[in-house]
Amino acid sequence: MTDAPLALKSPRKIRIATAVFFFISGFGYATWASRIPTLQQKLHLNEAELGAALFALPVGLILTLPVTGNLLNRFNGKYVMLAGTFAFNIMLALLGFTTQVWQLVLVLFCFGSSRNLMNISVNAQSVGVQALYNRSIITTFHGIWSMAGFAAAALGYFMVSGKIAPAYHFLFVGLMLVLTAFYFFGNTLDQKPEPKQERKPAFALPDKAMVKFGLISFASMACEGTMYDWSGIFFQKEVHATAAIATAGFVVYMVAMTTGRFFGDRLVNYAGVKPMLRYSGLLILTGMLLVAVFPYPIIAGFGFVMIGFGVSCVVPLVFSIAGKSKTLSSGSAIASVSTVGYLGFLMVPPVVGFVAQAANLRWSFALMACLGGLMVFMVSKIREE
Repeated sequence: MTDAPLALKSPRKIRIATAVFFFISGFGYATWASRIPTLQQKLHLNEAELGAALFALPVGLILTLPVTGNLLNRFNGKYVMLAGTFAFNIMLALLGFTTQVWQLVLVLFCFGSSRNLMNISVNAQSVGVQALYNRSIITTFHGIWSMAGFAAAALGYFMVSGKIAPAYHFLFVGLMLVLTAFYFFGNTLDQKPEPKQERKPAFALPDKAMVKFGLISFASMACEGTMYDWSGIFFQKEVHATAAIATAGFVVYMVAMTTGRFFGDRLVNYAGVKPMLRYSGLLILTGMLLVAVFPYPIIAGFGFVMIGFGVSCVVPLVFSIAGKSKTLSSGSAIASVSTVGYLGFLMVPPVVGFVAQAANLRWSFALMACLGGLMVFMVSKIREE
């Protein structure tokens, strides 16, 4: 593995290499998710015990956000990304070999930490690649992440059907992804840290000028987390659909989100970032209300499509803006905004459950519509560049 000379690194080669790392991130994470039921059976965990163990992953992710910002402020971002990718896949392989709950919790904590190291640095790369183009190309990277998830889920299905143990499944995937990373690493973007005397803070929560981006990210990721955790249950309990139709509802949402990410760049190039974020908030607001007020299969499915399109491009667009911060380095700014966003992803779905327990899921989704309204309001506060 050697770095290609700068003169040989065309923007297209750099873009392809960055896209590969997004694919690795999405494929690795979905590989783990596809075998959670198998590991639950293997370790004899009930739902409460599994939920408690799974919480180690986001805890590891959140606690290492400042560390990632510091590393990106001190070292070349491409090497931080490679280290994160290597650690991420080692932890993925180790997950399959856990035989006790404490081992699963420990490895999941490290899995979340390494995922954060990779995720933030990959997004910092995408912001750097975006700067090489005079048109939007950043949402496509996240579309590739989603497509990788579909591919990994399909492989997981065949592994489960063939009764392949998670240990061999994860080891094979981890090895292939590491080899792929090393092959394409040479064409990734150099992101050298600033000189020490000019160095921006390694990590900080979003300041007054950036807090709006954090809140937009919070609202979008809260809705995304809610759809991951509660969309199928909503179809079963409120729409009174069969398990197959409930699964189809989630698939419809995922397809809409993935499609939105692939077509998002064209829409951004046509309408601009600020209008795109505003329309995204309106889609989330309308989709959530539609689902809450009309819990019927076709209408709820259409609402899920609107929500999928709504959340599809928000995070990459917010990261692209945050990466231009004048007070933080690109990686540090993305880490700080991610902190607020991930709080929404982690904290809001449990709140949805509490509201559903007190009332029902229709009220929960109606309240989630307020987050779409918050996005529209915060977008109105963004000053035109």
